[in-house]
Amino acid sequence: MKQWLTALLCSALLSTTAWGAVDINTATAAQLEALPGIGASKAQAIVDYRTKHGPFKSADDLTNVPGIKEGTYSKIKGEVTVGKGSPAKAAAVKPTAKPTPAKKGK
Repeated sequence: MKQWLTALLCSALLSTTAWGAVDINTATAAQLEALPGIGASKAQAIVDYRTKHGPFKSADDLTNVPGIKEGTYSKIKGEVTVGKGSPAKAAAVKPTAKPTPAKKGK
């Protein structure tokens, strides 16, 4: 029983979801390959798409990548993110406008 629990704990510690989601805006092809259903060609397609079109705005945008269909996306959607502080999230925040001083005419 003790060996089984140790093996289970080690497995959980080594899984992708145990450490957090993979940021699809910054992950390398090798990091993307660790996701279920993503091999070398799909990982490279994700990197190529990101390079050509800019950062992903949401994880759902992965379905725009050639070779990533709904079935593949459903396997990985809980394990991917666009990341905190990524350009996609930062663009959604609008800065507050500073009031411009009124000019006085003479």
